[in-house]
Amino acid sequence: MKTSTLLTDLYQLTMLQGYFDHDMYETAVFEFFVRDLDKRNFLLSVGLEQVLYFLQDLRFSSEDIDWLRKTALFKDEFLDYLRQFRFSGDVYAMPEGTVFFKNEPVIQICAPIPEAQLVETRLINILHYQILVASKAVRMRFAAPGKQFVDFGLRRAHAAEAGLFAARASYIAGFAGTSTVLAGKIYGIPIFGTMAHSFVQAHEKEEEAFIHFAESMPQNVVLLIDTYDPIKAVHKIIKMAPSLQKRGIKIRGIRIDSGDLVALSKDIRKLLDENGLGNVRIITSGNLDEYVIKKLYSSNAPIDSFGVGTKMVTSNDMPYLNCAYKLIEYKGKPRKKRSQGKETWPGQKQVYRFYKEDKMSYDMMSLKDEPVAQGKPLLKRYMSKGQIIEKLPSIHEIRDYVSAQLDELPNFLKDLEKTEEYPVLISEGLKKCSEELNRWIDEAE
Repeated sequence: MKTSTLLTDLYQLTMLQGYFDHDMYETAVFEFFVRDLDKRNFLLSVGLEQVLYFLQDLRFSSEDIDWLRKTALFKDEFLDYLRQFRFSGDVYAMPEGTVFFKNEPVIQICAPIPEAQLVETRLINILHYQILVASKAVRMRFAAPGKQFVDFGLRRAHAAEAGLFAARASYIAGFAGTSTVLAGKIYGIPIFGTMAHSFVQAHEKEEEAFIHFAESMPQNVVLLIDTYDPIKAVHKIIKMAPSLQKRGIKIRGIRIDSGDLVALSKDIRKLLDENGLGNVRIITSGNLDEYVIKKLYSSNAPIDSFGVGTKMVTSNDMPYLNCAYKLIEYKGKPRKKRSQGKETWPGQKQVYRFYKEDKMSYDMMSLKDEPVAQGKPLLKRYMSKGQIIEKLPSIHEIRDYVSAQLDELPNFLKDLEKTEEYPVLISEGLKKCSEELNRWIDEAE
């Protein structure tokens, strides 16, 4: 979504004033990474496409400049500089959909320091949320292999952009589609929808609501059955199904939004099967997360599809990432942060992935130009001099790539509980660089 360049933190602009005043335009390298996976065993890199278009389209409008002038915080010469401000740098990144681990650079921004600095807030804002949602969605798929999942989260998402990003991220992670109509238009994601309790309540009789909906949506007859009594509703559906069938209308599914989903789904499946409605799918929704879904799956509940909303779009068990965007090189020299608990690895890097018997075995972080044998390099250049140079994959291609990545995961990483850490090794060259930089910092102090 197009947003104003003023969608940033004030300190980005105050630092830019300082860089401008002191003629600091040398090339800087910043990296986005996640310090700690917390409750997750891995994360999925999602949001690269939006980052690249944000950078390519970066502008200050005349209205932006006029408003900044009214704040009386900035010098006129600096505001004139902002009128011509563009992103002219390079971007290296993991392909969208890549599995990654703590401290690994997901995106590297190489640009004159004012440009690389300014984009920090929006870049984190774009990546953070989609990574959260995609990584949560994958866990739900692990909880019930082979089942269908649909994003129902728009109404509980934290505003419009979050709702759209959740639809995109969950589809990339393997969901079948979304209930968010605009996501279908923008991203080409399949859209799904049924009916609400209000539709049933607006009719004098429940069966009348079912018939009216079937007549209005003959290709999408999915009926919500728990407004009153779900078992009685199923009996009504069984009774009306033959007459609808004669009119060429098939009941495709029923949705349960409450109650004992294990017992209800088993009773309903039995009733449907016994009355010639074996092809009618059972869909559940209502405060589902990976833990609830796993219990349903483990109980052999005959549920075909899960509509997931609130707990995915809010990533309720882990609502934020300990992520960062840090300077790791300036004027061709490595830089590092030594704050306690937040120390960074210096220098522009490459991440190599190693495999054993077609499964991921370990990763290694090295300096960008340091030779590493046999590993698969994960970072590639996507932007040069402010322009996208790689053909970006479609959302469906990213989704397929994620599926292939998940096939390569060792089984222990698919557990819903925190397991042993996946090994991320540090190369000898990177260790040496860090040690030398520590000595330089100590001497400078």
